[in-house]
Amino acid sequence: MSAQRETLAPGEWLGVLGAGQLARMFCHAAQSLGYRVAVLDPADDSPAGAVADLHIKAPYDDRQGLDALAERCRAVSTEFENVPADSLRYLARSCRVSPSGDSVAVTQSRIDEKAFIASLGIDVAPYAVIRNAADLDAADDTLFPGILKQARLGYDGKGQARVASRTEAQQAFADFGGVDCVLEQALALDYELSTVVARHGDGSVINYPASRNEHRDGILAVSTVPAPGVPPTVDSRVAELGSAIATGLGYHGVLCVEFFVLKDGRVVVNEIAPRPHNSGHYSINACLSSQFEQQARIMAGMPLGSPTVTMPSVMLNILGDIWFDQAGRQREPDWAAVLSLAGAHLHLYGKTEARQGRKMGHVTCVGQTPEQAWQTARQAGAALGIAVDASHA
Repeated sequence: MSAQRETLAPGEWLGVLGAGQLARMFCHAAQSLGYRVAVLDPADDSPAGAVADLHIKAPYDDRQGLDALAERCRAVSTEFENVPADSLRYLARSCRVSPSGDSVAVTQSRIDEKAFIASLGIDVAPYAVIRNAADLDAADDTLFPGILKQARLGYDGKGQARVASRTEAQQAFADFGGVDCVLEQALALDYELSTVVARHGDGSVINYPASRNEHRDGILAVSTVPAPGVPPTVDSRVAELGSAIATGLGYHGVLCVEFFVLKDGRVVVNEIAPRPHNSGHYSINACLSSQFEQQARIMAGMPLGSPTVTMPSVMLNILGDIWFDQAGRQREPDWAAVLSLAGAHLHLYGKTEARQGRKMGHVTCVGQTPEQAWQTARQAGAALGIAVDASHA
């Protein structure tokens, strides 16, 4: 039996680089299956550190800390894409690592990621690689208006600037400090979708149904499943592309692929996240197996679970903004009002400080019908001060 297919029995240790909310939810899922979890993270206080069986306090590239993680754990994963890929490669010398450092490295650079997706014959937004001001001077006129994105470390809309002209792009490039960027053509979007994909070490792949996503200020606000107003042809295309990307990467683990659906009906890949994703949190309450359980199953070499949706759902992201009133005074959100709603499932991440724009939790609202789920979401949103637009429900 190959190392990749070897099964790890409950009671074994699974490891995670990172200790944020994704690692916290992974801990809950893995522990429910009987596994023990160690997290490596430099923070003293963290969402996953509070619930893991062991917290190794060390930087992500600290060899002593990595050795301690590998000595304890038979399999290791990562919570976020910006952990050093070389740390994953180092761990792979002594334990099973999924996803691999090479797979994660592709997603750490928008330049490499777009080139990889295009190499599979999959559409991305027209773009140009920008490494210096001369590249902007040479960029095709059709890329304006566009979006200038830093090649590395951008997320939730950070490190991005909408640019209507070459002059604005030059200014944004200078504001970014002249780091490598991509300039993308601004496309005529109809809506945004994402799919979570789980690929096992034996090559088998499952897709979660596409979620329709609404972003506000670059941060995911609402995810709806089943995705309303999405033709079956688009839904099947999204599943096909998600599987192709996971297979093309030689990926083992859980990843998310985000898509733009254009007004002319075309489906374009936006980006890849090599980890469980905010838009897949609905799976905890609305699917037979959650994305986090899949992550644990793959790490342990156990069979994949079913991604079947059991109930329609609407997930609302909870940001730190709702802890403050219009005058900026801090307050406690009305959790009792949310928990009084049948079908509302509250998940708070254990973060001790609420800040504007900080992800503090989510609430998944389920119902026997999409209309019921939306009704509960509207009530939960009203209780928390979160705007809920059900126009596409």
